[in-house]
Amino acid sequence: MHQYDRLRLAMFSGKGGVGKTTLSCGFARRWAQQFPDEQILLVSTDPAHSLADVLLSPVGDVPRSLPDLPNLQVRALDSQSLLQQFKADYGKVLELLVERGSFVQGEDLSPVWDLSWPGLDELMGILEIQRLLRERVADRIVVDMAPSGHTLNLFELMDFLDGFLEAMDLFQEKHRVISQTFAGQYVPDQADAFLVDIKADLAAGRQLLQDQQQTACLVVAIAQPMSYLETQRFLTALEKLQIPVGGLFVNHILLDADECDRYDEQQLILNKFQATQQLPIFTAPQQAKEPVGTVALDQLIAQIQEFHQQDIKHTGEAKPAPLPQKTPPGFSDFLAEGRQLILVGGKGGVGKTTVAAAIAWAMAERHPDRNIRVVSIDPAHSLGDALGVQLGHRPVALSTNLSGQEVDAEEVLDQFRADYLWELAEMMSGETGDDDLKIAYGPQAWRQIVSQALPGIDEMLSLVTVMELLEQKAQDLIILDTAPTGHLLRFLEMPTAMADWLAWIFRLWLKYQDVVGRTELMGRLRSLRQRVMQAQKRLKDPKYTEFIGVLQAQSAIAAETQRLTQALDNLGVQQRYVVHNCYQAGEEIAVEGFEGRGDRLTFVKLPLLPRSIDALEQIKLASNLLF
Repeated sequence: MHQYDRLRLAMFSGKGGVGKTTLSCGFARRWAQQFPDEQILLVSTDPAHSLADVLLSPVGDVPRSLPDLPNLQVRALDSQSLLQQFKADYGKVLELLVERGSFVQGEDLSPVWDLSWPGLDELMGILEIQRLLRERVADRIVVDMAPSGHTLNLFELMDFLDGFLEAMDLFQEKHRVISQTFAGQYVPDQADAFLVDIKADLAAGRQLLQDQQQTACLVVAIAQPMSYLETQRFLTALEKLQIPVGGLFVNHILLDADECDRYDEQQLILNKFQATQQLPIFTAPQQAKEPVGTVALDQLIAQIQEFHQQDIKHTGEAKPAPLPQKTPPGFSDFLAEGRQLILVGGKGGVGKTTVAAAIAWAMAERHPDRNIRVVSIDPAHSLGDALGVQLGHRPVALSTNLSGQEVDAEEVLDQFRADYLWELAEMMSGETGDDDLKIAYGPQAWRQIVSQALPGIDEMLSLVTVMELLEQKAQDLIILDTAPTGHLLRFLEMPTAMADWLAWIFRLWLKYQDVVGRTELMGRLRSLRQRVMQAQKRLKDPKYTEFIGVLQAQSAIAAETQRLTQALDNLGVQQRYVVHNCYQAGEEIAVEGFEGRGDRLTFVKLPLLPRSIDALEQIKLASNLLF
């Protein structure tokens, strides 16, 4: 891995659960050992931080050195803390700019900072990474990113921020022209200085992130079909965003053929990676024990090797693995119990998609007279991969009474713009007359903001899609394949966030209704808020909604699942089941670690599925084993 020693920034991302955090921790430790006179910073941008679980050392928002490597500091970004600092640095000038481009006054904007901000983790993450690079707070930085879908959202925010600042510049230009018109001159003020400085900072940050000499995204994968397909999509998207990709790390590679079923599949996928990518490919071997703690991490990194075509080996014709036996207890019959919505969630890569598809298949088989829909709301969709079919935003029939769908956020956003956002942008501009000067700047700027993919849009639009599906009542049961933990929680918090933002808009309208009118729009937004609150009630109704957690027998996964269980408790979302995926005889999860809910949680064991059968057959087998 010496070719990466030229880098100043190494970012680890990929499909959830492939070992991004483990490899980023090991890589950062290697750099700290290799360059003892340099300062190394390891940062996590994933809202479900797990650096502490892997390093076995406390990690918080304040950088902290590792005991055995004083030149390596570790930090888990706290988006709320970063937002408060951002408000302190730029809040007043941003309020001034928005005031100049809308009908509102400065004091009306202050409450916005205290609302829940969709996309806050990605927004603060990209700003902080750029700041760390610009200010050279460390000689080298390693970033443990969120799973691929939300990593792409973070990188795409560079374009959003450029467009947002262009809109702010239009607000300021309107102020400049008005001042010139009425005062005969214009004297630059703090807003002008802010725009010049922030644009320069963002441009410099983008240049550093796209600098192939100093920066690389190191993509982590495992040698399984679903990981291969998602990795291919991820690499294509990174290329479009001009993010340099430095190499591919394929984790959990078996070194012998004892498990012929998995071994031959891995060799086949490695061959595909080799054939389709012009990148350096490295392999990290499967460890006998979970690689957590300093010693295990250092040992793992020392075993990573560059992969070459001649390394591929086959055992010959693979013998089909024996079919696993059902291990009670299993799920109850959700439809018979009256459930209408099931959410399947957990840490990335634990098998959420497989479990969601299997539940859907089982319910459709048991109830041929009922309509079932399985829906992916993870921006890095893999539901179609799991089912072996091509899925998109329009539902696809999987059987006579079962359909599948992958929510396309851009398509939902187009409709949401048409229903609400374009008119809301016109209202916020406050321009209702025919004044050419006003028309030239205010509405144009607001339209530019609305025309972009707004931060946090995936969770908001997933909520809107789910609301519409529930309201149509065309499905008797909907199963959601959700994003990994941090973004699942953001989805569950979205009804409150949307309701609070709409309430703020209503308060503005009440104050300025004589100026802006738009009574009909307010009526539609009130209706939307009522629908959002109804969706929230349904999410918290244990007779209506079932949450099912998925985990595997690893300490980092169990720790994150315990935190998720507690967060669900705090949100008022009921949970009865946890699926122990990839279960092997003798592996047991410590029930007492689930914050006192052990007496209410049932652990359903899903054994390892044979790799020699195709995707849909695996789903059918899992559906039988779970019930």
